Amino acid sequence: MSIFIDTVNSEAVKVECILMAPLLSISDLHVSVEGTAVVHGVDLTVNPGEIHAIMGPNGSGKSTLANTLMGHPKYEVTEGSATFLGKDLLSLEPHERAGLGLFLAFQYPKEIAGVTLRSFLFAAYKAQMTARDPKKKILSPIKFKKYLEEKMKALHMDPAFAERHVNQGFSGGEKKKAEVLQLSVLEPRLALLDETDSGLDIDALKTVAEGVNAMRSPKFSAIIVTHYARILDYIIPDRIHVMVKGKIVKSGGPELAKILERNGYRKYGISQS
Repeated sequence: MSIFIDTVNSEAVKVECILMAPLLSISDLHVSVEGTAVVHGVDLTVNPGEIHAIMGPNGSGKSTLANTLMGHPKYEVTEGSATFLGKDLLSLEPHERAGLGLFLAFQYPKEIAGVTLRSFLFAAYKAQMTARDPKKKILSPIKFKKYLEEKMKALHMDPAFAERHVNQGFSGGEKKKAEVLQLSVLEPRLALLDETDSGLDIDALKTVAEGVNAMRSPKFSAIIVTHYARILDYIIPDRIHVMVKGKIVKSGGPELAKILERNGYRKYGISQS
């Protein structure tokens, strides 16, 4: 008796199973910053292709959660677990998390003197693509330049912008556009967008939203951290979570954003700031 294995269909089933399993699963997560407890038992599940928004007032732990997931050493996990693509996320170094396809758009992007945005993105692209699929052929510098210009065109960015030093002399809106450009180039599995909408005028906000919406697919998910519902008028989330005093106190659909915009956080014992 012979056994025939359909490798093509088996691989398809394997991929389908990966997409059906939770992409990110957080259980009873507690986080401290310099000895002060900030996050108090967060549970959250993000499935492939989903966009989640975490809303809440200043100091509620939203940014702490995002930075903890990315592996910032300032944030100490004191209890709980987090898995990403079935792996123990908390046991991985930040570069390993990025290599798996986790991405953080910073609330306050840092400047990198002497390094052009194009050089920075090419280095990040090579490192992450190699980590995700060592057999995949990496674009040459010339082909990457064309690839980058196509991404910039979609974001209404001047190609000359890529030759400027990373975030040096950038306006707040330009920094946020640069973050979304990085997101578009690196094509992560899960993007953590930490108040990407802060400081943006309406045109820049629409451009950022277009960049995120263009990536929506079963292979891309995002967690949007924000105070206000404005960005959620342009990026419609699948789920919204209200975070107050380090805990998720309410979850719901897209309609929850309008309720929060109208009523603030008074119901949860805090006025919107």
